[in-house]
Amino acid sequence: MDPAELKAIVRTIPDFPKPGILFRDITTLIAHGRGFAATIDRLVDRALMADASAVAGIEARGFIFGAAVAARLGIGFIPLRKPGKLPMPTIGVDYQLEYGEARLELDPGAVEDGEKVLLMDDLLATGGTALAAVDLLRQAGARVHHALFVIDLHELKGGHLLREEGLDVQAIMQFDGE
Repeated sequence: MDPAELKAIVRTIPDFPKPGILFRDITTLIAHGRGFAATIDRLVDRALMADASAVAGIEARGFIFGAAVAARLGIGFIPLRKPGKLPMPTIGVDYQLEYGEARLELDPGAVEDGEKVLLMDDLLATGGTALAAVDLLRQAGARVHHALFVIDLHELKGGHLLREEGLDVQAIMQFDGE
């Protein structure tokens, strides 16, 4: 399936979580067997360019795509978790969201010093969560030079912010608007 066909599977929900926002819901893409498989195929093709030894996925939907890509490549998967989900001492990063604050945590033993890690998530908007993820991975000793997303809301300029941090940023599809 080509990117236009995949994009057509993504459901748009207007006025969520607030008026004026067009929420891009990937649930329909995940539930579509052929579409989900084609999305993973396209992500794997792009992930190969990163030459990483692990994929880090941001909770929760980044787990779906990141783990599938890591398994297909035969490399490790590193979960970047919400607070309080890991049973061992963690390192974490607090960051700002449009509607408040959030935190990502990581088991520091999941990353080897100097390891090349590919960051993955389902959607790139303002870039705040992705930047926090890059910061957290780098604190743990990872080398992060590539970020890969299913969807980029390019008008929100998250990709621009990640590129300013030295990352190669790619997405399977782009949507206009929020």
